[in-house]
Amino acid sequence: MKKMSSQDTSPRQAQGASSDLVIRSYGLTDPGRKRQTNEDQFLIAELTKTMHIVQTSLSSPSAIHGEQRGHLFLVADGMGGHNAGEEASRLAVASIEAFTVDALKWFLQRDDPTAESAAAEFTEAVQEADRVVIGEAEHNPELHGMGTTLTLGYVVNSQLCVIHAGDSRAYLYRDGALTQLTKDHSFVAELVRAGAIRPDDAKRHPMRHVITNVVGGTAPGVRAESHTIDLQSQDDLLLCSDGLTDMVSADEIGAVLAEAATPEAACRRLVDLANDRGGHDNITVIIAQFRAADSRTPPASAQVTEV
Repeated sequence: MKKMSSQDTSPRQAQGASSDLVIRSYGLTDPGRKRQTNEDQFLIAELTKTMHIVQTSLSSPSAIHGEQRGHLFLVADGMGGHNAGEEASRLAVASIEAFTVDALKWFLQRDDPTAESAAAEFTEAVQEADRVVIGEAEHNPELHGMGTTLTLGYVVNSQLCVIHAGDSRAYLYRDGALTQLTKDHSFVAELVRAGAIRPDDAKRHPMRHVITNVVGGTAPGVRAESHTIDLQSQDDLLLCSDGLTDMVSADEIGAVLAEAATPEAACRRLVDLANDRGGHDNITVIIAQFRAADSRTPPASAQVTEV
């Protein structure tokens, strides 16, 4: 697994291919203007089938790479006092990394892997991360109750699977429309879905930061939300923590994706906007662009829909 992640000041860019789509991606995390520490984590990784040649009588390269590739994108927003949130998000990302390398079965599949099979396996990975975070807290009382959101996108064969817990978000930008793929697992979001309060009231509700489903927390049993989507050329995938969405509206996010030429430019613009509005929380953004190899089509103007 080729890993591409960063600390606050040194993001990396990844490029790869999945079936007939070229993928360009970039991730950026920032502590914001109010927090002394950054409890967010992110990961961009590329999975390849590689055989390293130890010894051979043939005239061969030292490594042979298969054509099949997978692309992993992940955002985690930790919570808990005394650096517990930072530890929870770190443990969750490390657990997903270990699962991907050691347990993901896509490498050994005879048939082409699908988003559905990957979704089932990454659901197991999130459940394992839940056990890891809970177990660490049991051995360290000062970490009791620590937890993290986790929003994961995995791309293989032009298909996307999204696995999600918490109130970080995944969005798909397609044909000028921004669609929220994930639901917020929070007390206030549940009130909105039940019709008990209006969406506009949720932004000011005193319990808007109470999360109802996390990796870790006070009890085991994370419930992973899952989606699978067929990707198209000109699609953009956005994963982000609530440090972005609390400060920047969906209309503004869509407009940035419509105008930005590269994932890096879009990430930097979104983080700047969140900080310009006050930067009340840590801000993390991953953007992946999916393009045909010969694509020259400019992005469309932005519209927004939520599901």
